[in-house]
Amino acid sequence: MRNDNGLFTTVVIFGASGDLTRRKLVPGLYSLYRKGALPADFAVVGTSRSGIGHEAFREEMRGGVDEFVVGGSDDAVWARFAAKLYYVAGDATEADSYQGLNAFLQELEGGEANRLYYLSTAPRFFDTIVLQLGGAGMVQEKVEESWWRRVVIEKPFGRDLASAQALNQSVHTVLAEHQIYRIDHYLAKETVQNILAFRFANTMFEPIWNRNYVDHVQITVAEAVDVGHRAGYYDQAGVLRDMFQNHLMQLLALVAMEPPAFFEAEAVRDEKVKTMRAVRAWGEGDLARRTVRAQYEGYRVAEGVAEGSETPTYAALELYIDNWRWQGVPFYLRSGKGLQKKATEIIVQFKRPPHMMFAHEVEPALRSNYLAFCIQPHEGVHQRFEMKVPGPDFEIRSVDMDFHYDELFAKESVPEAYETLLLNALEGDATLFTRSDGIEAAWRVIDPIIQGWETAAAPPLGQYVLGSWGPHEADELLGKGGRFWRHGCVDEED
Repeated sequence: MRNDNGLFTTVVIFGASGDLTRRKLVPGLYSLYRKGALPADFAVVGTSRSGIGHEAFREEMRGGVDEFVVGGSDDAVWARFAAKLYYVAGDATEADSYQGLNAFLQELEGGEANRLYYLSTAPRFFDTIVLQLGGAGMVQEKVEESWWRRVVIEKPFGRDLASAQALNQSVHTVLAEHQIYRIDHYLAKETVQNILAFRFANTMFEPIWNRNYVDHVQITVAEAVDVGHRAGYYDQAGVLRDMFQNHLMQLLALVAMEPPAFFEAEAVRDEKVKTMRAVRAWGEGDLARRTVRAQYEGYRVAEGVAEGSETPTYAALELYIDNWRWQGVPFYLRSGKGLQKKATEIIVQFKRPPHMMFAHEVEPALRSNYLAFCIQPHEGVHQRFEMKVPGPDFEIRSVDMDFHYDELFAKESVPEAYETLLLNALEGDATLFTRSDGIEAAWRVIDPIIQGWETAAAPPLGQYVLGSWGPHEADELLGKGGRFWRHGCVDEED
C-alpha cells in the first residue's frame, strides 16, 4: 500500500447502523480484504446509538456482503474478515461516548496505530463529530509521530455557500486540510477516472479539446426513480443541492480542466478549482435565459412534500467557462428524478466540418462527431463518426466505435466506487476527494441559482411526465442554438 507505515490500522465508521455501511462500506472493505489490499493488521469498528453487539453487527454486515458483493461471501474468507469487525454503541453528541470508544480502540490497537474515521451520518452531525474527536484527542497528528489520522466526510458538505464555509472553518479548527477527505462516489467510477486518461494519455484528442473544434458539452445525470421515501429530505434540498453542486460540477471540472503538471492530488485539484472559478457569473436576466426548473407531475402529493411545494425535481443549466480554451462554448448540465432511464453520461459534441465537399443531396445526412463518456449504468466510451456505405452511391452513415468495461474486463475486476475511495483514503491519496476551496468554488456557481429561483427572477416552474426525458423548456434551452439533447449511451436514436 502507498503510505503504508506498517502500523495497525483501524477504520472507525460513525453511523454504522445505517444503510450506507451495510450496502457500500463493509462490502467495499471486504472486497479489498479479499484482494489483499488492506494492511496486514487492521480492524473495522462500527459505532452508533443502536445497542447491538459484535456478533449481531457481523451477522448484519455479512448480509450486506452477500447481497452487494459479486459472488457474495466466501465462508473461509468471511470468517477471517469477520474476526476483525467490532461494534461499540455510543451517542455521537456525547463526550463520554468518545472516551469509551477511544479506550476500546487503544485496547484493540495495543500501541501506535493509524485511524480512518468515516462519517456515515446525517450532515448535521459532521462538525459535532469532528469537534468531539478533537476534544477527545483522537485526531491529533504530530510531525515526530509515525501514525496518521484521517476523516472521511460524506456529502452533502453544506447546503449553501455560507454553510459550507462555516463547516470548513469548523473542521479546520481540529483538522489540517490533508486529514480531510470529502467524498463524492461519482469521482471513483472507472469512466470518470478514464476521462483524465482519455484526455491526457492520447495526443490525438488534446489538439481538438477546445473552442475551435468543440461545439458544446452535455452532462446528464438522469434518475428513473422518483423521490420515494426521501420526499421529506428532498423537498428541503431540491435537485440543485442533491446533484449539481457535487456530482455535475465535479464532472464539469474533469472535462474542462487544464492538464496538471503532475498526476498527484494537489496538482489535479488545483486545476479543477481553477476551472470552476472560471465559470461565468450570473448576470441580470441569466436565470430566465440560461436555467430551467421543473417538477414531475404528482410530486406534490408525495408523503413529506409541503403543500404547494415549488421544489424542482429537474434542472437544466447553460454554463460558460471564461478562459482561453473554452470561451464561448456552452456546457449544458441537466439532472432530474422520474426520467425515462437511469443514465449518467457526458457528451462532447464537435463542430460540423466547415465545408461540405460532397454532393448536395448527402449533406443533410452528414452529422457531427461526438464522444460519449458513459458513466452509468454501463461504463464505457462511445465515439461517433461518419463513413461511406459500400456501393455505387455516395451514401454516408454514422457509425459508433465503443468500449465497455463489462465486455473487456471481468465484472469482478472492476471495483465498486466506494471500494476505490476507501482504498485511496487508507493510502493517503486525495486525488478523487474534494478540497475545501473546490467545495466553495462549486457553491459559488450553484448558490446564486438557488437564491435566484426563490425570487421573481426565476424562470417559470415547468412540469413533466414521469418516464419522460423532462420538460419541453429543457429542449428549448438547447434548441435556441439549433442543438438538442443526445442520449449517446442509452441506445436511443437522435
